[in-house]
Order: sequence, then C-alpha cells, then structure tokens
Amino acid sequence: MKVAVVYWSGTGNTEAMAKAVLQGVKEAGAEGTLMSAVEFAPVLAEVYDAIAFGCPSMGVESLEDGEFEPMFKACEPSLAGKKLALFGSYGWGDGEWMRNWEDVCRADGAELVCESVICCEAPDDDVLAACAALGAALAK
Repeated sequence: MKVAVVYWSGTGNTEAMAKAVLQGVKEAGAEGTLMSAVEFAPVLAEVYDAIAFGCPSMGVESLEDGEFEPMFKACEPSLAGKKLALFGSYGWGDGEWMRNWEDVCRADGAELVCESVICCEAPDDDVLAACAALGAALAK
C-alpha cells in the first residue's frame, strides 16, 4: 500500500499534522511519502493507493488558493474511487471549509475512509494522535 500525505502549511500547524499522519501510515505498515502541495502533481494521484490531503482554512473558510487549491483542482478528475482522508487547522470559524471540502471529494467519487481531523490553531497531543489514526486508516 502506497500512501501520499500532501499538505500546505503557512504557520507549521498543518505540517505538524501531516507528519503525524505519515507516522500513522508507516506504523500501520504502509509505504508513506510526505509532499508539499507544490511537489504533488495530478499524475501522482494515479501512483498512490490512498492520499491524505491537508490544508488549513484560509480567508473566508476556504482552501489556500495560491498553491494548494490549484493542485487539488487539477487532481479532482483522478479522485473517483480513490481512498482519501482530509486534515487541517484553522484560526476562526467552525470548520465549514472542511465540510465543503468533504462534499467536493464525495462529489468527485472519492472514498473518505475516516472522519476528517481539524484543530483550532496548533495541534495538541490528542489531535496528533487523531492524525496518526487517520494515517493508519488510510494504510488499510
């Protein structure tokens, strides 16, 4: 099982979550690769069995639109039938960006394998444990 952990992080919060996801993937016995949004290309969506996407909430509860959102939109045609999990941090709001993102993934035909993980500001130990569990769920 090959799992990509693809993220964008402005403050380091979502990066810390991504590293915990990767740890969960590896502890579950799968091959995991950590990549930033600029390193991941749509053709790679075909190479991996599962993908964890991580992006913080930006602006009015939306995905980061300079690097992450363009990459994600380019990957959407390849997401049908793909095992996905989502994670990210936010500084305000109630997680609407994640609910909207989940809806987009479902509309694309992706299989969300577990509940998304979100946290306000920096992830604590409980959030990092949830991220590791998310990674393990993708590795199955």
